[in-house]
Amino acid sequence: MSKIEKMSILGVRSFGVEDKDKQIISFFSPLTVLVGPNGAGKTDAHETDVRAQIRLQFRDVNGEPIAVQRSMQSTQKGKKAPEFKTLEGVITRIKHGEKVSLSSKCAEIDREMISALGVSKSVLNHVIFCHQEESNWPLSEGKALKQKFDEIFSATRYIKVLETLRQLRLKQTNTVKYCQTELKYLKQNKEKAQEIKELLSTKEAQLASSKDNVQRFESQIDPLENRLNDIDDNLGKVMKLDNDIKALDSRKKQMEDDNCELEEKMEQVFQGSDEQLKEMYQNHQRTVREKERRLTECQQDLERAGRECQRMNRLKGDLLVEQGRLQMEADRHTGHIKNRDAQVKSLASYLEMEGYDRTPFNERQLQSFHTQVKEREDHETEANMQEKETQKQQSIDEIRDKKTGLERTIELKRDIQAKKQQELKTIKSDLQRLEGSSTRLHELESELIKAERELDNTVQSSTVDTLKVEVQQLQREKSELDQAQRKLDQEMETLNMNTTARTQMDMLKKDKVKDQVRKIKSRHSEELVSLLGHFPNKRELEDWIYSKSREINSIREKLGKLNKELASKEQNKNHCTAEIRHKEQQLSSYEEKLFNVCGSQDFQSDLSKLQDELDKCSKQRAMLAGATAVYTQFITQLTEEGEPCCPVCQRLFPSEAELQDVISDMQSKLRLVPDKLKNTEHELKKKERKRDEMIGLIPVRQSIAELQEKDLPEMRNKLQTVNREIEKLKRDIEEQETLLSMLMSEEDTAKACLQDISLMDRYQLDLKDVERKIAQHAAKLQGMDLSRTMQHISHEKQETQHRLDTTCSKMELKRKMIQDQQEQIQTLKSSVNEICAEKLHISSDMQKQQQLEEQCVELTTEIQALHREIQEAKEQVSPLAATLEKLQQEKQELIERRRQKQEEGQEKVNAIKERFKNLCVLEREIKKYIEEGKDNYKEQKEAELQETNTQLLEAEKQREKINKDMGNIRQDIDTQKVQERWLQDNLTLRKRVEELKEVSKRREVLLKEMGNMKVLELRNERRELERKVEDLKKNRSVALGRQKGFEEEILRFRKELREDQYCQAEERYRDKMIVMRTTELANKDLDIYYKALDQTIMKFHSMKMEEINKIVRDLWRSTYRGQDIEYVEIRSDVDENASAGMKRRTYNYRVVMVKGDTALDMRGRCSAGQKVLASLIIRLALAETFCLNCGILALDEPTTNLDRENIESLAHALVEIIKSRSRQRNFQLLIITHDEDFVELLGRSNYVEHFYRIKKNQEQCSEITKCSISSLHTFLH
Repeated sequence: MSKIEKMSILGVRSFGVEDKDKQIISFFSPLTVLVGPNGAGKTDAHETDVRAQIRLQFRDVNGEPIAVQRSMQSTQKGKKAPEFKTLEGVITRIKHGEKVSLSSKCAEIDREMISALGVSKSVLNHVIFCHQEESNWPLSEGKALKQKFDEIFSATRYIKVLETLRQLRLKQTNTVKYCQTELKYLKQNKEKAQEIKELLSTKEAQLASSKDNVQRFESQIDPLENRLNDIDDNLGKVMKLDNDIKALDSRKKQMEDDNCELEEKMEQVFQGSDEQLKEMYQNHQRTVREKERRLTECQQDLERAGRECQRMNRLKGDLLVEQGRLQMEADRHTGHIKNRDAQVKSLASYLEMEGYDRTPFNERQLQSFHTQVKEREDHETEANMQEKETQKQQSIDEIRDKKTGLERTIELKRDIQAKKQQELKTIKSDLQRLEGSSTRLHELESELIKAERELDNTVQSSTVDTLKVEVQQLQREKSELDQAQRKLDQEMETLNMNTTARTQMDMLKKDKVKDQVRKIKSRHSEELVSLLGHFPNKRELEDWIYSKSREINSIREKLGKLNKELASKEQNKNHCTAEIRHKEQQLSSYEEKLFNVCGSQDFQSDLSKLQDELDKCSKQRAMLAGATAVYTQFITQLTEEGEPCCPVCQRLFPSEAELQDVISDMQSKLRLVPDKLKNTEHELKKKERKRDEMIGLIPVRQSIAELQEKDLPEMRNKLQTVNREIEKLKRDIEEQETLLSMLMSEEDTAKACLQDISLMDRYQLDLKDVERKIAQHAAKLQGMDLSRTMQHISHEKQETQHRLDTTCSKMELKRKMIQDQQEQIQTLKSSVNEICAEKLHISSDMQKQQQLEEQCVELTTEIQALHREIQEAKEQVSPLAATLEKLQQEKQELIERRRQKQEEGQEKVNAIKERFKNLCVLEREIKKYIEEGKDNYKEQKEAELQETNTQLLEAEKQREKINKDMGNIRQDIDTQKVQERWLQDNLTLRKRVEELKEVSKRREVLLKEMGNMKVLELRNERRELERKVEDLKKNRSVALGRQKGFEEEILRFRKELREDQYCQAEERYRDKMIVMRTTELANKDLDIYYKALDQTIMKFHSMKMEEINKIVRDLWRSTYRGQDIEYVEIRSDVDENASAGMKRRTYNYRVVMVKGDTALDMRGRCSAGQKVLASLIIRLALAETFCLNCGILALDEPTTNLDRENIESLAHALVEIIKSRSRQRNFQLLIITHDEDFVELLGRSNYVEHFYRIKKNQEQCSEITKCSISSLHTFLH
């Protein structure tokens, strides 16, 4: 427990500033008294916080010595106000025998002192060291009183803790809800990720196995292919050699035959030189070329006619295809109708519906059929077994009611049996008790005689009647004194009212109010006149502001609508912009596709050009395909016939050489035909693919045209319209905002003036009220008697009050004596009555003994009968329970059978619905065909086909005419070519003779090379290897296909696992689950802590308040000498505020005075002395309750406003407190007073031997002198 020991003061107020002026006080235990006149510096001795240098030595709660020093400095400079400055403060402790100092620069001195003394700052300021000016705080106004009590109880800190716990719990509850919602999705992601991982592992294993198979197949294929390549190379060489030899043989023979044939066909062999022969040949060729030029022109005309025929043929083919498609759709439409009618007929037969036997059906029949089918679906319901279930349930209810009745009967009889057994037990107990009642009866008779004797003696010696007469006399005196006191109060009140009226008349300043009104008018006149046209009163200005507010609200609503419309238009604009961007991207994509295929934007011309090229390639392929057979047949005819002639013109060859030249030429062309045919077919396929691609792009070309000519222009026009509307809306909004700002400015100006206008109106009303009050006070003061002053009345009232208090004390004493005597008599009477009652009770019980014995036998019989009845009821319950269980089982079987029938009925309904659904599909197809008008479209295409056939016939006639002209030209050319052929034959013959020699030499070389190779063995080995390679490649292709599928699935699974929702799904789920579980546990703990702390605070508060009020009541009764207040107490009213979701208790405090059953607030209703005494007692009670670690209490001028009797009782109460607390080693009471009589009363006890007298010396410096209490007694006397 903390304790103060010494204190030194230097330079505080009237204390000197020199070292010799330093004053030291050693505090006594349990009581230290400081005495001195007003202004001597008594209070400074305990205001030790901010002035000059003060040192205090004390012991902390642990009993350790501590010294604290505070230093201040005040500087006076000229006429300026003193300049105050706080210097460094130091706390010194002794640790391990050494002094340890702590400066205020390193720590807060106030906090260290609070910690050392062991009490809170509020208790230290408001209870222990409370300044005289603030000593009456328990009777201050409610808000300040609540604040001080909350600080003393530390309620604010605990409320903040509760609020913090509540907010934290609410926040964590929301966190738990959020986690639960998120966990549901995280769990789905985790399970999905796990499933994908398992599938990925399976596919990776399958991929590895597939790769191994492919590797194995490839390892087997490579050596076989290498060997095949080698064999192919050798066979190729052999074949090449063989072909070369055969070709050379054939060529040699052919050349020889050709030469012979050519010589035979030639009429004569040219005998001139080679130069002459060539010159003759060239001249002849020029003539032939002119004829051929004319033939080429005809050929071009023929090709143009052919293209026209082809175009017409293509158009005819397209129309034929379209006609076939339309015919197919018509056939399908007819089939749909037949199928529909068949299904209607079948379903009607299935549903046993009449009137649907003959087909086809009209629209009315079909509608009727639909209606009947839907009705049948509704009628196909479950078989109704409800009646059986109801009967079974009734049986169950009857058995259950019967069983329940028996069980209730058993329970009721058991209760009756228990009651009877309890009565039997009570009766037996009474019988046992009555066995010793006779002895007790004799004892009671002797006690009764003794008590009656004592009662008679007390009644005879009682003075109650005399005391009552005295009390009545005192009551009359008190009534007279109360009446006199009330008269004095009325007289004083009248005097106060008159004094007030007189004072108010002097203080009323009418001109000052007029000045205020004039100032307000001058300040706001210009603004209000500009707004309203005149200077208004408060009502007019409020009406004008209200109208402006309505106008402003109307404009705001209009602005809100405009802003909404603007937002809508902006959204439309964004949508149009996005749509245009999308259309432009789509157009760009289509154009890019078109360009990639065509290479230009002229799609139609490119397609026509490609079609011409296709026709040309087709002709060339047909020509090359027929050339092989033609040339082979020509060669055979020329070689096999005896006298061969030209297969074309039937002209005989003049010589063998010319024949051989023709055959050789045909053979050369025949060898080139396969390569040319292959190249031509490849080119034809390539062009056909390109044509198909271009035909596939026709819809794209149409989409491009639609986008360029329709969609994009329309969207851009729409965007321009929306932009114009947006600009108009923005202008409207700007105008409305300008108008709104102007109106709001006017409204703000008017509102700013409204307060002053209201004040001006109030001033004007006050001015009228002042004039009225002046007249009233003037009327009141007329005829007033001023002979009696307030001092005279107050003196009379004090004397009357003193007499009234004395009378009340005497009356209370007499009443107490009467009450004591009456209580004693009443106690003795009660004792006599109790003895008589017990005697009568025992006598009565003894008379009832025989009756109790009879009741005991009767109850035993009843209990046995009840036991038998209970057993019989139990035997009846068992078969009922078995029957009930059997009935419930039968009911369950009925429910199961009904469910099965429901399922069978549902299957039938489902079958009807499925067939009806198929029928509806057919009807939709039929309606679609009719609505699209396919029949008319078919007739239109047939007419177009007929017209195309007519045009095609005309084109064929034109082509025949051109062919006829070309035949004439060819005949002329053929005639010219006879001579040309003779010249060519001569040239060819001379050339072939030289070539024949070269061929013979080459043949000999190839025969020699071919003889060195094994051809048959190589071919057999090649066939075997090809078979093996083909099997292995087939297996490898299958494995590669499966591998490709596995790789695509693995890539898809890995891509899914890389997605944000799956990549860390398990970790997120685990982390979120941990967060949720830990938060839930923490929330439960917070709820427990909140409830425990709340209940603890309530219990602590109620215990402390009960303890404080007990001490206050005891101290008041032992101290206060008046009779108007029995005791005072502190009331704490609970104010429960349910805001923020949880109840939070606060307490409103008030001090009440109690008399009988009536309690009134002391504030504003008690005298100054009662106020001082109540405040002092409350501080003593608070110190008794809260200063467990600090036994210090300082009372500053405790006798202020107390009369002598209450001062004496206060001194007596303080002595009693010191007496009860003196056993505490560290209890210290500091009393600062100027009332030496009060000190003398304290000195009569044995707890104070010395006191400190504080006075001023000749230098007007305060001095503290230690004096003996006996010297004070001598001084007083």
